[in-house]
Amino acid sequence: MFNSLFDQVDSIIARDPAARNRLEVITCYQGLHAVFFHRISHFLWNIGLKWIARVLSMISRFITGIEIHPGAKIGRRVFLDHGLGIVIGETTEIGDDCTIYQGVTLGGTSLYKGVKRHPTLGKGVVVSAGAKVLGGFTVGDGARVGSNAVVLKEIPAGATAVGIPARILHPDLPQSPDSKTKEYFSAYGVTPNVDDPVSMALKGLIDATIEQEAKIAALEKALAKLSNTPTDASGTSDTKRDLDAIKEWLKE
Repeated sequence: MFNSLFDQVDSIIARDPAARNRLEVITCYQGLHAVFFHRISHFLWNIGLKWIARVLSMISRFITGIEIHPGAKIGRRVFLDHGLGIVIGETTEIGDDCTIYQGVTLGGTSLYKGVKRHPTLGKGVVVSAGAKVLGGFTVGDGARVGSNAVVLKEIPAGATAVGIPARILHPDLPQSPDSKTKEYFSAYGVTPNVDDPVSMALKGLIDATIEQEAKIAALEKALAKLSNTPTDASGTSDTKRDLDAIKEWLKE
């Protein structure tokens, strides 16, 4: 029992630079308290004491500000960081080593009883502050959900979902559990070396426009040379400068 507790606490210390020692985590981290209460209420739920389990979960919500239905399944070393406002539905399944930030909803979109209404999170998933994951689909191992994203469909393993509704990004990140992976731990779903596909499409269109402007300018220069008419390149240069400014803005 104590080994399991210390394993949970040590995993929190590894993921939260604000955590200084085990005593502080055990006494001050409401996310840990909510998971502890849930272990008890989930056990009571499974043995048929459902009303008592719901009462205990309500007490836990009052104390921690985190609502977890007793029927939800939570794996080992799950870290509810800050935790306030998290809502986890009845048929939710959360894999080992997941990190869930404040204001997250793991909810359902179906009103049918006895069916899988809530999401399944694989191992090592990060769900960022304010995100909503709604439906009975699977979020793959190591996936990341950006802050305030609304996820309505399955996310492949290792991908990142951002936006409303969420779009899928595929980052190039190290997958091995070494120091390099820890360096790229994506708190709040911030992932390096990845671009929004909408921004990438816009930059592609701008590149094509700049190329066309250059070809048009070359044609105008050739025609002017044949007809001995002076050309005005200021308009072309202004357009190129404006397009370059837009590209730089998209990169930020």
